[in-house]
Amino acid sequence: MKSWRHLAGTVLPAALLAAQPGNAQPPRAAVFAFELDDTSLQGAMQGPAPDDRARLVRLDAQLLDSLARSGQYAPVAVAADPAWPALRTCGGCEADAARGVDAQVSVIGWVQKVSNLILNINIVVRDVATGGRVAAGSVDIRGDTDESWTRGLAYLLRNRILTTATAP
Repeated sequence: MKSWRHLAGTVLPAALLAAQPGNAQPPRAAVFAFELDDTSLQGAMQGPAPDDRARLVRLDAQLLDSLARSGQYAPVAVAADPAWPALRTCGGCEADAARGVDAQVSVIGWVQKVSNLILNINIVVRDVATGGRVAAGSVDIRGDTDESWTRGLAYLLRNRILTTATAP
């Protein structure tokens, strides 16, 4: 009788602890590099600005870091393939690449630059198995500066992306 009580006293709490949501592994997230959709007159005339390209690289790092620190995802950066269409317009074509890194969700993002004053940052998180959206959001920012891009992404993550249930 003592051995049964001892066993129940040690195994049951361990099983309950393991079953708690905080101990589950977060879904693996295939994170694709941010794209720039420059519809501005400047972009049409001169192409993407070097400053904006550098900002995209910083957004990639900020996104990966924020997803990892949140504990809601286990992010994996996925290198872009020049043969891919724009991920923002292909309706989930990134799923095959996400499956290739054993991810349960894909994360794509893009910045639309309307002008040097008006921009927006967008993110879509999709369930790789179903193609359904897990989370999505957009934030308008004012000013084409390092600070506005950084703060815009932080706001988007905090208020739209990392507030929803993440299980696919």
